[in-house]
Amino acid sequence: MALRIQKLVAVTLGTGALLALCASGWVQAEEAWPTRPIQMIVASSAGSGTDALARVMAQRLSVSLKQPVVIENRPGGSGVIGTSAVVRAPADGYTILYTTASNMVIAPAVLKAIPYDPKKSLVPIAETAEGGVMLLVSNDLPVHNLPELIQLVKANPDKYSYATWSMGSSGQLMMEWLKKQTGMKADHVAYRTSNQLLTDLASGVVKIGWTDPSAPVPFLRSGKVRAIAIGGNVRAPQFPNVKTMGEQGYKFDAVGWFGMFAPAGTNPAIVKRLADEVNKVQTSPELAAMMKTMNFGPPPVKTSVQFGETVNQDLQVWSKIAADAKIRLDE
Repeated sequence: MALRIQKLVAVTLGTGALLALCASGWVQAEEAWPTRPIQMIVASSAGSGTDALARVMAQRLSVSLKQPVVIENRPGGSGVIGTSAVVRAPADGYTILYTTASNMVIAPAVLKAIPYDPKKSLVPIAETAEGGVMLLVSNDLPVHNLPELIQLVKANPDKYSYATWSMGSSGQLMMEWLKKQTGMKADHVAYRTSNQLLTDLASGVVKIGWTDPSAPVPFLRSGKVRAIAIGGNVRAPQFPNVKTMGEQGYKFDAVGWFGMFAPAGTNPAIVKRLADEVNKVQTSPELAAMMKTMNFGPPPVKTSVQFGETVNQDLQVWSKIAADAKIRLDE
């Protein structure tokens, strides 16, 4: 009996030593990271708004992490190309994704198939910006708020169409949700870019349109188009007189956001370090000024867990709207 106890103690001590050694190895790895440049894959084209935000974040992280954070643009496929590259990358903290809600929670809701699971293939790091989608009308449309638009469209079934920047966009999903709530009838017109949409809206070719909060700023400043509502719970900083949809009786909480992700399996300590460094950047006056200039809300500060909750909630919201509206796209 005594011999068996001695053996058991020896095995237990050996196991404990092994675990301690492994833990020590992890701690050393965590303390050492990063020891080489970090690749930030941006699932949008160079020169885009997403790219501009990513480069600001990369520059500041390069300073705080004391290693270069190198941007690589991989646009296309509603974010699938760039996202897939990160999903396939080693989960070592040296490849991260900078992307948008359109790519991470709306594309999975409307595309028939994507080669990864947005809930399992990636780990949320931090949200970096957010803003509600804006509802705009041409100046010759006799409405100045959301209830007036609903009344006009309902009184003229199928007379008006509405435009967004692409098929399966958040703007399309929001309008389809609004149509279901109100009984409006209006066909969707998909444009290639927001600038093309805004140009036609300003000239009256199309009467109703949805865009991100940044794109219409010069058109609104010059009075070429009129904003009548914005999604989310915060008014646009450059146009504080434009009420949210909720303030006008149609509460819609989901907003467009930008954020960072890592491959599944990335060491939680590395994820936390990245999130902490991002959130330090988020509290800087310089970033707050940039968000205001781009007509986004105040820079969000969330833990990776809180950001993950946002991602999961939005997946549910957009998936239900897409299913109800029967919006399913091949790509």
